[in-house]
Amino acid sequence: MSTERYQVRVTKDHLIFSSGHFITYEGNQCERLHGHNYRTAVEVEGPLDPNHYVFDFIALKRRTQEITADLDHRMMLPRNNSVISVQEKGNRVEVRYKEKEWIFPLEDCVILPIENTTAEQLARYIAGRLADALWSQHQYRPEYLRVEVEECLGQSAQCEMRLP
Repeated sequence: MSTERYQVRVTKDHLIFSSGHFITYEGNQCERLHGHNYRTAVEVEGPLDPNHYVFDFIALKRRTQEITADLDHRMMLPRNNSVISVQEKGNRVEVRYKEKEWIFPLEDCVILPIENTTAEQLARYIAGRLADALWSQHQYRPEYLRVEVEECLGQSAQCEMRLP
């Protein structure tokens, strides 16, 4: 007996976001401030619907683009990093790591509910927001949702979620 699985994948030029960031690593190291032109790819997997497709390509691209647009041309900062302090003070954000300190305009930042602004964590963040948007706006929950975030050519991370 054959088991069929279907998946839809989208990755387009408008699923790119250019953002600044830095990460902590090895417990006591902190990268220099830098940025990437990130590319996002999304896959959803599930049975075919009455129209004989998994999910509408156009709606999937739109929902993903709405999320990546929120990250575009922003300084991405992790709210949940144990060694980086991120504090909003009026119209600015004060960031501290040991003796290093940065001050950014609040409107130029996106403070993310993640531990570090790694490609893995960004993929998880996008996947979570996308799962919520697919349900709230389309009442659609795929069996699997995969998000890939590519920092540069040949260097990417994925997050896969199995949704109930």
